[in-house]
Amino acid sequence: MVSSGSHPPLTNEQVAASLEETADLLESQGANPFRVRAYRKAAGTIRGLRGSLERMFAAEGPEGLMRLPGIGRSLGQSIGHMLRTGRLPLLQRLRGEDAPERLFMTVADIGPKLAQRIHEELEIETLAELEAAAHDGRLAEVQGMGKKRLRAVRESLAGRFARQPRGVQPPSRQTDARSGGEDVPVAELLDIDQEYRRRAKQGSLPRIAPRRFNPTHEAWLPVLHTQRSDRHYTALFSNTARAHELAATRDWVVIYRDDHDDGQWTVITSRFGALGGRRVVRGREPECAAWYRDAAASDESATVSAAAAVSRREGGG
Repeated sequence: MVSSGSHPPLTNEQVAASLEETADLLESQGANPFRVRAYRKAAGTIRGLRGSLERMFAAEGPEGLMRLPGIGRSLGQSIGHMLRTGRLPLLQRLRGEDAPERLFMTVADIGPKLAQRIHEELEIETLAELEAAAHDGRLAEVQGMGKKRLRAVRESLAGRFARQPRGVQPPSRQTDARSGGEDVPVAELLDIDQEYRRRAKQGSLPRIAPRRFNPTHEAWLPVLHTQRSDRHYTALFSNTARAHELAATRDWVVIYRDDHDDGQWTVITSRFGALGGRRVVRGREPECAAWYRDAAASDESATVSAAAAVSRREGGG
């Protein structure tokens, strides 16, 4: 049986309907038309199957899904995730339903109450931040996180990120399995953050009505669908309890990589140290510091070169 036991098996129609709803919401939120068509084509393919998609996935895994017309690697992974867990993370984000607690509950031995305590006490929102907390001592201090459970969480995250547990691989190089085994550069994430905040300020982005912390059902939350090379992203302001508590709902930007279900980063304005006042990817501050240093050096070099060019022109005149 494919399902994890926490949800009933999904029918072909249920999977197709979720893909169609994803396509409709992507279209209404201004996403790339090619992505919209891809989801609709996949929904049509699944509706046209004679046999059970669940049974095909159980027998052949993701490779079986990717042999179907119109279903490539990215969509195959997303559909496989849905068949295993009963949820399509991208669809939840598009509906305005996503929450860090739900993400943490996908990790072994973390239930609803513990997920909520982790989010509220440690002020973290992503699996990368959860992994860091699991190894720097913070997670061990959360009530209910004993040694056995902590070990299970570490092992689950090591498998999730498709890498050896820390201590085997140097922590300075954080290979991000959420990006498909390659690092997503902080420069790319900061560029998406800049695009999102600029367009949100301009009022040029569609807005959704998040279901959490929104009793009036106001469509206040701007949403950006953007692309870098072949990587698709969604960006939104953080709509978590902690962001509301700290009045950071217009500062914290959560970036999701849509073609990898676990791809998630939070960009904030740093309040401390040499990075104070700068935008940083939480959990990747050293990389951000290095990027800012390199950018400053590049700007200085460009300024010197421009000054030298002016001097040569003036001297030659």
